[in-house]
Amino acid sequence: MRADHPLVVLVDAYGTGRHLRAAFAGLGADVVHLSSTPEPLKSMKAPDLGSYTAALVAGDPAETAHRLAELRPDAVVAGQEPGVPLADTLSEMLGLATNGSALSAARRDKYLMIEAVRKAGVRCARQFKSDDVDAVVAWAREQGDYPVVVKPLAASGAQGVSICADAAEVRRAAAAVLGTVTMYGQTNVEVLAQSYLAGTEYIVDTVSCRGSRYDAGVWRYDKRRRGAHNVSHRDVLVPPDDPVVAELTSYTHDVLDALGIEFGAAHAEVMMTADGPALVEIGARMNGAMHPEFDTGCCGADQARAAALAWLRPDEFAREFAGRTYRQLQEAFVYHVATDLTGVVAGVDTSVLAEIENVGSVRAVTVKKGPGDRIRPTIDLPSSPLTVHMAHSDAAALGRDRARVEALSRAVFRLA
Repeated sequence: MRADHPLVVLVDAYGTGRHLRAAFAGLGADVVHLSSTPEPLKSMKAPDLGSYTAALVAGDPAETAHRLAELRPDAVVAGQEPGVPLADTLSEMLGLATNGSALSAARRDKYLMIEAVRKAGVRCARQFKSDDVDAVVAWAREQGDYPVVVKPLAASGAQGVSICADAAEVRRAAAAVLGTVTMYGQTNVEVLAQSYLAGTEYIVDTVSCRGSRYDAGVWRYDKRRRGAHNVSHRDVLVPPDDPVVAELTSYTHDVLDALGIEFGAAHAEVMMTADGPALVEIGARMNGAMHPEFDTGCCGADQARAAALAWLRPDEFAREFAGRTYRQLQEAFVYHVATDLTGVVAGVDTSVLAEIENVGSVRAVTVKKGPGDRIRPTIDLPSSPLTVHMAHSDAAALGRDRARVEALSRAVFRLA
């Protein structure tokens, strides 16, 4: 390791974190994987450790920093949400580019996140947290303003999020969250209740470097109501010249400042309300549906490469990305296929998958369930069994192709 190569440590590069490894390698870096837990998280797509220069497991932060110091890394970067606190701590201890540890908890815990944003004078929801269901119900009643949103403090993909129309629904939702385990392996010992933000929800993806920003993409959520859950149906690319983009990105920059995110990728969910933008939540990580070739084909660049430059070649980032906004090269959306199936997957029909891949607008297909996996009706992103990235120069053709994919998707999974 090292020789003439820069060296980057990626912490918990689950899921789309693998694209960061490729982006850093594309800049000539050796990439070491560091796991924050002794065993891999079973709920997320594990990294291919064979593709890394080395794979390490973290111990005590001080001891881990000492081990890493011997490698002389150029950057320590979170590959996915669970790795954010450790990456913040280690990069700070090693004197590298860092977002620092002072606000690490607020970048993961949704209650602390919103309170940090509120303290900075940035518009946000009212909220309350407790380990007591009765206390959560009492807070909702005191607000006298339904619906109320109930969710875990640290989860992703709308996991465990419920929109509650009355106190009884708040009680059921809060009880359903407490004691469950998030996709990041954390037990929910408290539950968060927030005022409902009415409006249109957007994704705002950014990359920061020394506090300067690249706006990597703004996507409008097209959601479908399934019981008490608003489920993502499509993430639709918004033209960068739409006036809403400037308002959303300016607001998101204020959120980044409030949370001390000066380096790397961030993925925000922002509601455009009648009063203006308001934060739903933000992660100091890449978009979980990010796909480099797809993003480059429809936005002109991808978040992983921009983030790699921000950490490793800040001057190059400044020339190529700082202060800029994505382009729209095609109509595009990410289609999150829903299912009503319940049971255990016996097999995946590869011939049907091939048909989906051959639909004209399809750019990538991600199968999230395999033989032996349990499948259940979709209520959030983790329970969507299939993600399809689609783009076309013609919006009507894109719509027709999505309907074709939906029809084909019903035959992808065979149950035991």
